Amino acid sequence: MSEYVSGSYFDVSLNARAGDIANQLGEGLSGRFTSVSGLNMEMEYESYQEGGANYTNFFLKSPKPQVLVLEQGVLTDGSKIAIIMKACVSGILIPLDGTVTLKDTFGEPQRSWMIQDAYLQKYIGPELNSNQPAVAVHRIELLYNGCL
Repeated sequence: MSEYVSGSYFDVSLNARAGDIANQLGEGLSGRFTSVSGLNMEMEYESYQEGGANYTNFFLKSPKPQVLVLEQGVLTDGSKIAIIMKACVSGILIPLDGTVTLKDTFGEPQRSWMIQDAYLQKYIGPELNSNQPAVAVHRIELLYNGCL
């Protein structure tokens, strides 16, 4: 198999946790995207040295927030992103958990990343075109603590 998969896409499925809004969202944010970036994990450490010890101990302080960027895609249900945006405007944060899966041209999964506690940070809609039947998305940014 080649290192690069031509004609591939990212299948994204992010679901809200239990609650009233999760019941409204059902399947949550799902769709296909041609570009995904920000699949990172970065940790912040705190170091200290005990008296009389000749080595430094490192302790986990916290994960650094990352930005997951989904670009050039189509959502399977456009009303779901509207529910999430409406909740954000009302001051309600909706944590999303799910997966980002790289699929080849035949729809076979090649690699998957788990996403936990992602929150909508930014949404940029497409240029409107009345001849386009699908709900296109230009860019969605989600703030999260890193992929697994």
